[in-house]
Amino acid sequence: MVVARKWIYVKPFEGLPKDENFRLEEETLPEPGDNEFIAEAEFLSVDPYMRPYMASYPAGSLMIGGQVAKVTASRNAAYPVGAYVFGNFGWRTHTLVNPDKGPDDSKPYVLPSFGKHPRSLGVGVLGMPGNTAYFGFLEICRPKEGETVVVSGAAGAVGSVVGQIAKIKGCRVVGIAGTDDKCEWLRQLGFDATINYRTVGQEGIGAALKEAAPKGVDCYFDNVGGYISEAVLGQMNLYGRISVCGTISNYNDARVKVSDPQREFVFKQLCQEGFIVTRWNKRWMEGILANLRWIEEGKLTYQETVTDGFENMPTAFVSMLTGGNTGKAVVKV
Repeated sequence: MVVARKWIYVKPFEGLPKDENFRLEEETLPEPGDNEFIAEAEFLSVDPYMRPYMASYPAGSLMIGGQVAKVTASRNAAYPVGAYVFGNFGWRTHTLVNPDKGPDDSKPYVLPSFGKHPRSLGVGVLGMPGNTAYFGFLEICRPKEGETVVVSGAAGAVGSVVGQIAKIKGCRVVGIAGTDDKCEWLRQLGFDATINYRTVGQEGIGAALKEAAPKGVDCYFDNVGGYISEAVLGQMNLYGRISVCGTISNYNDARVKVSDPQREFVFKQLCQEGFIVTRWNKRWMEGILANLRWIEEGKLTYQETVTDGFENMPTAFVSMLTGGNTGKAVVKV
C-alpha cells in the first residue's frame, strides 16, 4: 500500500493564486491491477497554462500538470518497474495508472535516454515546453534564413528554446523579458538583441523594438499578449507570421485593452494562428529527439529554476506566474 500526497484546487483563482486556493491531502493507493502501474513522481512541472485551464475544473479537483516519475510497481509490460515515464498525472506524489483509460493524446510514455542530461528535462526542453517551441515556431512561423524573429516571454521555458531554434535556422532574434539578468542570459544564448519591458515601460516598448529590429519583424512568437504584442504587431513586415502560444499578461489581471489590430492584418497581409501543442501528438518524439540532437551538438542549451519539496508546489507555481523563473520552472520531490 502506498500513501500519495496530492494538491487539491479548493476554489477558483481571483487574480494571482493564493495559499487559500490549494489544499494538501493524502490518499492510500491499492496494489496495481491488470494493465496498471504505480508511478512515483521525481520532478513535477509548473506552467502558465495551468492558471487559465483550472478555471474549467470544479472546486475539489486535482491540480493538473505533467511529471517525470519512476515506475515502482507494475502489471503492464510496456511500463516495467524501474522505467521512468512522463505522465499528465497532476500534482501528486504517487499515481495508480491505467494507460488505456483517458484520451490517447495524454497517454504516459517511457522516456528515451537523455544521456548525461538530467531527467527533469522531460518536463522541459525534452518534453512539452520543448515541443511547444519546436512545433509552434517551425510549423506556424515557418522561419526563413535572414528573417527577424521576436519572442515575448523569451526567458521562459518555451521562449528561450524558440529563440535558439530561430538562431539555428539563421534568423536575427530579439527577445523580450522582464529583468536585466534575464536579458543578459538571452544574449548568452545567442539572441541578437533584448528588451527589458519593465525598464522601457509601455510607452517605450515601440521605440525599443524599432532599435532592436530596424528592418521590422517577420515572425513573432507570442507568449504574453497585451501591450507588448500590440507593439510588435505594429512593426510586422508584409506577410509576417504570428504564432500565439499564450497570453500570460492576462492570466492574473484584468485583460488589457489594446488597439484593434485588424488594419495591420489586412494591409500587411499577416497570418496569425494559435495552437495547443498536442496537435502534433503523433510526431511527439520527433520534437524531443530533434531538441536532444541540438543539445548534443551544442546548438541548444537550457536552464532550470528548481524548487525543492512537493509541499512547495503552490509557491513554485506563483513564482513562475510572476516571472520568478529563468528557463523551466521545476519542482523536485
